[in-house]
Amino acid sequence: MQESISLQPYVKEVDVKIDREMLKTNVFGYGELEGRMIVAQVEINYQGEIAVARLKFDSEKNYPLMSLL
Repeated sequence: MQESISLQPYVKEVDVKIDREMLKTNVFGYGELEGRMIVAQVEINYQGEIAVARLKFDSEKNYPLMSLL
C-alpha cells in the first residue's frame, strides 16, 4: 500500500501502518483489510505548496477519517 501511494504524482513522503492484530482470517482463508486497521500519513508537494494529511479511524464516528495536519 505504501509503495503504491508513493508512486502517485507529487507525493514526497508516505507512511502506512496496519494493525495486524486486528486482521483475522475469514471463511475463505484470507484476511480482509478494514479502514479501522489503517493509519496513513502522506506529504504532498505541488508547485512548492506542501500539504500533509493523515487517515485514521475515528472511534466516535466509527469511520476512518482523513484530516489535514
